[in-house]
Amino acid sequence: MFSLLSTSRDFVGRFVALMSIFWLAACQPVSLSGGGSGQRIDPKAPVPVALLVPGGSENSMDQLLAKHLENAARLAIADLQGVNINLRVYNTAGNPSQAASVATQAVNDGAKIIIGPLYAEAANAVGRAVAGRNVNVLAFSNNAQIAGGNVFILGHTFQNTADRLVAYAKQQGRSKIMTVHARTNAGEVGRAAITGAIAKAGATYAGVGSYEFSQDGIINAVPGIASTIRSSGAQAVFFTSDTAGALPLLIQMLPEHHVDRNIVKFIGLTRWDIPAQTLALPGVQGSWFARPHPGMASKFNARYSTAFDTPPHAIASLSYDAIAAIGALVKSGNAGALTASGLTQGSGFVGASGIFRFHPDGTNQRGLAIAQIQNGQVVIVDPAPSSFGGAGF
Repeated sequence: MFSLLSTSRDFVGRFVALMSIFWLAACQPVSLSGGGSGQRIDPKAPVPVALLVPGGSENSMDQLLAKHLENAARLAIADLQGVNINLRVYNTAGNPSQAASVATQAVNDGAKIIIGPLYAEAANAVGRAVAGRNVNVLAFSNNAQIAGGNVFILGHTFQNTADRLVAYAKQQGRSKIMTVHARTNAGEVGRAAITGAIAKAGATYAGVGSYEFSQDGIINAVPGIASTIRSSGAQAVFFTSDTAGALPLLIQMLPEHHVDRNIVKFIGLTRWDIPAQTLALPGVQGSWFARPHPGMASKFNARYSTAFDTPPHAIASLSYDAIAAIGALVKSGNAGALTASGLTQGSGFVGASGIFRFHPDGTNQRGLAIAQIQNGQVVIVDPAPSSFGGAGF
């Protein structure tokens, strides 16, 4: 689609969801008496762990994702030292009712904790199904609305990314921040995350611009958005759109409508280096986005590729992270390692792409680097932290 962006009105192509494939409509988290304390274990014995993957569906992508999630989990188990994980894999077919059924079966089989499933609706169903059995769930979803009680989410959240980027923008003297988003459910979720991050950082909300999620809707909205940027005195504009959606058109048209890039910094809530062709777009030069620790992510990708003769899917690292966290907790020798208090210990864990930790509300915090696009290349301008309490925290 990038070859079609030589002029503003040449924008065509498929729009995709702003959130990752495992984000769905809002669900209700499970509340457990005692805050979802979780199962106690014998850390000297093999620990039964259930992995719920979307295998068994008619969707070929679900089959691929299931394989990559299982591969990454087994790679993580191979890396553990002094810990014995008894991993059992269950297929959900990407279906909430089947996910709930196999989760119940997994607990009956002795599982002390559940990893997965992938989709938010299925994860919510699993959390409810095993709530009465006092079993915690580490879901692959990034939908914060299903987190809580016995459900902890592993996916990268908009809130975590927004918090990191807004804090960095303020440090760099760009505290007046405006948001531009689509009038969609996902766009509103992104806007809310940025608004919350601005308040948390003590920055200034400079205003908001929105657009109907269509080609004509974007083209018609840009003059008004550009006018608001200029009149608000915004020092940065935060976009919720990704590069497969409205972003290329927005970043091309706004400078055409007198938004001075020497005054206003563009910031992305999504990865602007994916796909790589995005880096060549004139409108992204000088912009910021957040990404996982580059060195650790590259190392994981290389190890996975060597072990399985194929590059990992982007979500495979989440499965590795879940096993890494469980392994670290079990290795501590604490019988309460997999309870909520164990999972939310403040120092966090080291995963495939850097440090991360779970919050008591079931959401997560991940250490992210700040990247700037310069001359078509990604340059890290603020590295990912190596521990909690460091940069960005």
